[in-house]
Amino acid sequence: MRRLFAVVAFVTLTVLPLPLQGQVPLEEYGERRQALAEEVGEGVILLVGEAEPPQDYIRFFQNSPFQYLTGFRETNAMVVMASGSGGWEERIFVNPRDPATETWEGLRFGPERAEEVTGIPARSLEELQEELNSHLADGEPLYVVGDVDPEADILTQDTQRVLRLLDDRDVEIRNVTGIVDGLRQIKSEAEQDLLRRSVEITVLAHKDIMRKMEPGLGEFELQALAEYTFRRYGADRPAFASIVGSGPNSTILHYNENDSFVEDGEVVKIDIGASYQGYAGDITRTYPANGTFSEAQREIYEIVLEAQKAAEEAAEPGAPRDLMFQEANRVLAMGLAELGLIEAPGATYDCETPAGALAECPQLMMYYMHGLSHGIGLDVHDPWPATLEPGTAFTIEPGIYVRPNLLEILPDTDRNQALVEAIEPTFERYKEIGVRIEDDYLMTEDGLEWLSADLPREVDELEAAMAEPWGGPTPRISDVVEWYRDFQVPRWEHR
Repeated sequence: MRRLFAVVAFVTLTVLPLPLQGQVPLEEYGERRQALAEEVGEGVILLVGEAEPPQDYIRFFQNSPFQYLTGFRETNAMVVMASGSGGWEERIFVNPRDPATETWEGLRFGPERAEEVTGIPARSLEELQEELNSHLADGEPLYVVGDVDPEADILTQDTQRVLRLLDDRDVEIRNVTGIVDGLRQIKSEAEQDLLRRSVEITVLAHKDIMRKMEPGLGEFELQALAEYTFRRYGADRPAFASIVGSGPNSTILHYNENDSFVEDGEVVKIDIGASYQGYAGDITRTYPANGTFSEAQREIYEIVLEAQKAAEEAAEPGAPRDLMFQEANRVLAMGLAELGLIEAPGATYDCETPAGALAECPQLMMYYMHGLSHGIGLDVHDPWPATLEPGTAFTIEPGIYVRPNLLEILPDTDRNQALVEAIEPTFERYKEIGVRIEDDYLMTEDGLEWLSADLPREVDELEAAMAEPWGGPTPRISDVVEWYRDFQVPRWEHR
């Protein structure tokens, strides 16, 4: 694996030099819409932006497909794309200017400035239905991008909005969001830049958590510290519900209640990610609450770390992503067998299927039951290809979770009873230890770029970082704050 960002020693104020480029160019949004149009071929396409929240005091976030295709981040917007003899014509329809509403909700661009910020000819939403009807003939399909499915048992808000526009006309709705998902699999240079920013802010949050960690803290205090760091450096929000799980909570995959207290001798699993201009970071570290891993904790941690490194080595340009999964599973199974938590690397047990039937499952799955990796981008689980093509952004996140009730919840069969008898003494040694190590990566033409390489993960480095005294959050890093100026759009100037 080529580490395009070399690993550096932990220093509280270290920030990686990033090749920052700022906003996604308007031309790139246009190229994305053109690619969608070419896939559809001909007809009428409706891009459905996120509707306004039910109350104006609920914060609004644009849905990922619409942001990917337009970059426009106001409520209710839609784009009509129609093919014709001269090529594709497109218009964006936006909220009209309304001083009374803007007093409560903030200034709108209105059609007057929406074209300037999107590069698309703009009109008021009040004209949308007439425009759509002018392009659609009865019996012709309408291609939509959005959460639209008129055949669903419960109609989404997007579906209801589209049906109201069609007003019972005989129009077939064909959802082509899957085409957009395909386009999103490979990240442009501008998207890679935004991912580096979100990952760096997430790294800064972890570094403060490392120094702050100690027994007696509430999980919620660590969550608050992480999310404070996100916002102070311009992140929109957490990219997902922050996970701060101590002791037995560390063995719950997506635990996010974060309402327990950290006890001495426990591990604390911290899975957090900043969303920067919509792009998600996602990094997990598992920390010893008192700053030093116990022997048992270290043994589990080292297996997980070895599995992550094996997956990294398998990640090469053009390689199938399944190869990473196979290598990580091999290392995890061998490690668990050596500890005595499973009987052999390929051993099985009697498991229950979702339908309630018994089946044979790898014993590895008793401690590791999630996927190794997922794409990252505008969604924390973003579309990504089956092969690691240059421009693919993704995580690697193996884990081992020794749930305290594991042996009690196995199906009661003779085979499982014998398994419990064989592993129970060892199980007691590792019970309540949950370890996940997750980093973010970008595949390039030259190899694997480790985006979160600035965050310690080796046991000795991690313990050394935790030993640094806590004197409050890291002092303000002006360069990181200043990134945000790239995205400022003055709205008052258009009055």
